[in-house]
Amino acid sequence: MSPPTDPAVRTVDGSGLLCVTLLIRLREEIDGVPPGTVVHVVATDPAAPIDLPAWCHLTGHTWLGRQPSGSGTVYAIRVTAAATPVDRRRPWITCR
Repeated sequence: MSPPTDPAVRTVDGSGLLCVTLLIRLREEIDGVPPGTVVHVVATDPAAPIDLPAWCHLTGHTWLGRQPSGSGTVYAIRVTAAATPVDRRRPWITCR
């Protein structure tokens, strides 16, 4: 029997994606998830440890940093209720 999964944790697999595409996928995947949800982002792009925290700063989501993982590099973000909306195809541009 497998252990129960935590409903407050989501995973976005960005393996093989450049950060621009990763941010587009991340924005799409977290659209509508409840505030407080922790999102684990699997990323292979070497720019991810720079781009992901910068995107969190831009949007207001909480950057939780790199997470221990047996396979691949995983980063964590906590979704906030008061996130700044970003453009659908250019998630580094806010919609204010």
